[in-house]
Amino acid sequence: MHPNYNSDPKQAPQGGAYGYQQAAPPQAVPPQAATYGYQQQGPPQWTTGLCGCFEDPGSCMMTCCCPCITFGQNAEIIDKGTTSCAFGGLIYFALAYVGCACLYSFSFRSKLRGLYALPEDPCADCCVHCLLPCCAISQEYRELKNRGLDPSMGWIANAQKMNQGGNPAPPYVTPGMYR
Repeated sequence: MHPNYNSDPKQAPQGGAYGYQQAAPPQAVPPQAATYGYQQQGPPQWTTGLCGCFEDPGSCMMTCCCPCITFGQNAEIIDKGTTSCAFGGLIYFALAYVGCACLYSFSFRSKLRGLYALPEDPCADCCVHCLLPCCAISQEYRELKNRGLDPSMGWIANAQKMNQGGNPAPPYVTPGMYR
């Protein structure tokens, strides 16, 4: 018979019922990412910070001078070729002309976060794109590049590169419920 700990909560064992230690839920450890050589330990994080623009000065300058080009390149990769670079960049340019490009661009940040299970950091995607649009677009570009995709090459070239290399890592899946 097992002891009854219901009468005095101070006597209840630490861990689970009946004195057994409860197993901690398994930690979500992302695989080597769906990229070449990129490996991260612990929960998924952005590979660069929001204000780490000068880690890639070329894309930083391109994004500062003409964010519609960098955004179009990102959009093509994030949408896996369904949105062309030209179309994504043109929509961004038209919306930026009337001052509301962030309403379109933040959805691609959300999609990127979904692809790699990234946190909404430092704040909501819409806020990041409204307050720091060039920093956000540049960070997304660097993220794709650091994960083995080169947005400047376009989706078809990246898909061919992945098929030639034989992408050994499965896509990261966010864990579900625990027992």
